[in-house]
Amino acid sequence: MQERAARTRQAVLEAAADEFAERGYEGASLQRMVWRAATSIGALTFHFGNKTALAEEVSAAGHARFESCLEDLAAAPDPLRELRTLIGALARLAHEDTFVRATRRLEADRPGEVPPSSEVWLPVLRGLLDRAHDAQRLRPGVSPQDAVALLAHLAEGAMAAHGETRDSAWDAVWDSVWNVVLHGLAADRTGQADQTGQTDQTGQADQEGQTGRTDAPDATESTTSTDLTECGAEPA
Repeated sequence: MQERAARTRQAVLEAAADEFAERGYEGASLQRMVWRAATSIGALTFHFGNKTALAEEVSAAGHARFESCLEDLAAAPDPLRELRTLIGALARLAHEDTFVRATRRLEADRPGEVPPSSEVWLPVLRGLLDRAHDAQRLRPGVSPQDAVALLAHLAEGAMAAHGETRDSAWDAVWDSVWNVVLHGLAADRTGQADQTGQTDQTGQADQEGQTGRTDAPDATESTTSTDLTECGAEPA
């Protein structure tokens, strides 16, 4: 009996996630949830009470999916490479996981009532940028705070785009965007001079006289070398 009740509860929760992801909070229908779950209104209200309680449960499940994915991400020696892995993982999750899509839709529909999912992943992103700053991997003049603002918007955009579609054309655009971002963020580790003739922190100009080039990790191998793990993440 308990096993059957647990199956019914999970079926209702999954049906609610589908409904919220597709229609938002106001548009979601308890009757459609019941139909999706092949159960009754009585069973739904027995397990969850009302639509507000269901939204809270779905949101909690979505946050748990984010946390699980972040825990599974493989660490990389270079924090900038790990940042790309992180954003790719978030985008992939938003594309593939109904609970994550539902959570993002609910937090947009009910600001202040549903905790934002950024509470889960933003501290990880901020920590990686602090690591990059401490390791002198950020370009001089780029503060971790400014980089956090940039990459948080990039992550949100990647999740929003992948929540709708995912194809090879979008992947190619993503790789180009990420290369541009790295060019703006990453310090020049080879001592190449920038376009104004200034050198990097080592004070060494490019011996071949080339200017304006940045040694950004993953810039030329972003689609093949990123280490992505069991949360299903891959280059977004």
